[in-house]
Amino acid sequence: MERISWTLFLLSLAYLEGSSQDFEQTQFICTSVPKDMDLCAATMQNSGPAEDLKTTVMQLRETVLQQKETIMNQKETIRELTSKLSRCESQGVLEPVAGGRRKEPGKNTMGDVSRGQTDTIAQLGQTLATLKQRLENLEQYSRNNGSVQANSLKDLLQNKIDDMEKQVLSRVNTLEESKPGQKNDTDQRNRVESTLTSLHQRINDLEKGSKGTRPLDKYQITFPLRTNYIYAKVKKSLPEMYAFSFCLWIKSNASPGVGTPFSYAVPGQANELVLIEWGNNPMEILINDKVAKLPFVINDGKWHHICITWTTRDGLWEAFQDGVLRGTGENLAPYHPIKPNGVLVLGQEQDTLSGGFDATQAFVGELANFNIWDRKLTAGEIYNLATCNNRAQAGNVLSWLESNIDVFGGATKWTFEACRQLN
Repeated sequence: MERISWTLFLLSLAYLEGSSQDFEQTQFICTSVPKDMDLCAATMQNSGPAEDLKTTVMQLRETVLQQKETIMNQKETIRELTSKLSRCESQGVLEPVAGGRRKEPGKNTMGDVSRGQTDTIAQLGQTLATLKQRLENLEQYSRNNGSVQANSLKDLLQNKIDDMEKQVLSRVNTLEESKPGQKNDTDQRNRVESTLTSLHQRINDLEKGSKGTRPLDKYQITFPLRTNYIYAKVKKSLPEMYAFSFCLWIKSNASPGVGTPFSYAVPGQANELVLIEWGNNPMEILINDKVAKLPFVINDGKWHHICITWTTRDGLWEAFQDGVLRGTGENLAPYHPIKPNGVLVLGQEQDTLSGGFDATQAFVGELANFNIWDRKLTAGEIYNLATCNNRAQAGNVLSWLESNIDVFGGATKWTFEACRQLN
């Protein structure tokens, strides 16, 4: 028995010696406990900080679980909304526009890239069918009613058709840009352009009335969008000219730059005679690729009358805006006559003869009364043109007659009388 006790004593000493370092790093705190209180209960009562920490952890865990559940619900909601919006777009209820915003049906969206090719073509067909039906109704109404009522209905219809036309053209343009190498897209665009041209010709006939009394020079050409296929073309070329004057009414608020009101190209020289304002550059006139900057300020959405005169002798030029001389210059392609046998295009800048159009340089707005003379007009003659004086003369090289100009790609002709419906 004594041997066992002695052995236990030695083992106790060994244990105490091995644990001496742990005891040296331990701090003991004495806490008074009431005489009649249970020791375990007292221990739990004095462990307040640890219990608070445990409670906090449990609360955080519950919060995380709740947030996770909320996030999952939000993801499900987002998926449902996305699915609904996609269905609405495919059915034509909503249409996406630039900047991520959405527009109500019937307003011009300037492009609809979310729709598939089949849906887009179907929508184009439906739009054109609507146009045809409305035009047929207008024609029937015009035959059965007085001219005043018919004209009132016609004006209302023109606004509707203009909005629908912009939407059709923008969708075709977007479709072509999305698959520029597809021949089917180009064919579809050509068919739409042909149909639109036919529809607008019928509107022109209605405008003239049953007796066809509208003067051939009382019209304007509208270029609704900045594209590379909307333009007008003069049927005849210009002669060789050692001097010229050209004048026109112009209205645009396009930005940046109004684009190219007209360009005249000849074999071997695409920039024989060009009027252009593109990007943030001022309006310029180009003659044989030589440039002069013009002092025009016309990008305000109002009608303005502009004229430019030029003579090959010393390359002298003058620029008039609204009947007032705004600037002059010299050495603009001196002693270079304007060459004949070229192509005169309105609304596009030609990089090649009768082609090579660039949408960034296209004109957006309205043009009217574009006349060209083979001489320098006087300041008095130009003032008469700007103020619609009865003594104003039409151009002897090009006069503003509907029979002289064809429109393509969605450019349109509307009734216009200078100085009576300005701004």
